[in-house]
Amino acid sequence: MELKPQDLLVLLKVAAHPPQRWTYAALGEALSMSASETHASVKRAVASGLAVAPARGEWSPVRPSLLEFVRHGVRYVWPATPGPVKRGVPTAFGAEPLASQVTAAPGEAPVWAHPGGAGKGPTLSPLYRTVPQAALADPALYRLLALLDALRTGRARERTLAAKLMEAELMRFDSGEAHASR
Repeated sequence: MELKPQDLLVLLKVAAHPPQRWTYAALGEALSMSASETHASVKRAVASGLAVAPARGEWSPVRPSLLEFVRHGVRYVWPATPGPVKRGVPTAFGAEPLASQVTAAPGEAPVWAHPGGAGKGPTLSPLYRTVPQAALADPALYRLLALLDALRTGRARERTLAAKLMEAELMRFDSGEAHASR
């Protein structure tokens, strides 16, 4: 089973809100996806080892594996495509937690093209089409997605900093369950 970009979006959403239990319908609604799309994403994540399903209907991300994948693999599997300057939602080093740690010239920070965005800069293709809406609705998810984009596109210094911050964000909630299931 081949992973799809929306699978990572689903994993990051759940990782941003532990130990909350999500129904497929609620998760789909939060990510502007259908319940069946969400269910399929979870199945692929479990098959790939990025999530575990200890009991029927229950599942959770395997945080160490997820961290390894976002740090070392995602930029090769789903590279971000830069585009023209537009209005949108700041991402990568244009959004927190990196924005306060990386100096950028005005208009240099990338954005996801979106009419509700407050920034202007070179566009960056989001991981999945619903990322801007999901990020605007959920600050914790937004942080993870911005860090992910820094890992997908940033220069060496930005990627190193983003990797450290991503580890802190993801492993902050690691309960040890993921380690036991590996």
